[in-house]
Amino acid sequence: MAAVVKAAADTDAAVIRASLADPDRFAPIYDRYAAMLYRYAYQRVGPEIADDVVAEAFLAAFRGRASYDLDRQDARPWLFGILTREMATHHRREKARYRAMSRSTQETVQDGPADQVAARLVADAARGPLAAALAGLAPGDRDVLLLVAWGQLSYDEVADALGIPQGTVGSRLNRARRKVRKALGDFDPTTTKEENDEI
Repeated sequence: MAAVVKAAADTDAAVIRASLADPDRFAPIYDRYAAMLYRYAYQRVGPEIADDVVAEAFLAAFRGRASYDLDRQDARPWLFGILTREMATHHRREKARYRAMSRSTQETVQDGPADQVAARLVADAARGPLAAALAGLAPGDRDVLLLVAWGQLSYDEVADALGIPQGTVGSRLNRARRKVRKALGDFDPTTTKEENDEI
């Protein structure tokens, strides 16, 4: 019974609720999700500003914690939504990053088993066209695609994060995947191998 009570006390909602009376109690939210949000921001806007964007997102989350829906136990969609809005202010830099990646030819040799080397060569070959395809997407479509592919959020979580209906998530994701697939010669890196084989 004590384990169940402890687990409920450790939920994101419980931590945020406690932080309303004691702001220092918000720290576990940062500890739980900072690395995850940083990886996502790093992939989207690059290392130059990823730290700043994540810091801005956590500051906005801290300031807005009183409006958090305490019925939602998992704060990830809320945090990814805040991060996505913070990154929107850097959309020009994100597009420039994708354009630069699409022009770069990265030839890296990786020591290790043959499968790792082959996988790296395939990934490097797809990097330019993928970056160009991402740069060409509408911001809303790109947000949905990358929250699913890189943020690993479910459709429901993306809908919560962006404040849009789940049907809109599906239509934006389908549109974005179709454009990316076309740019990559009918291969979609945001789906599993089995899903690509069905295409």
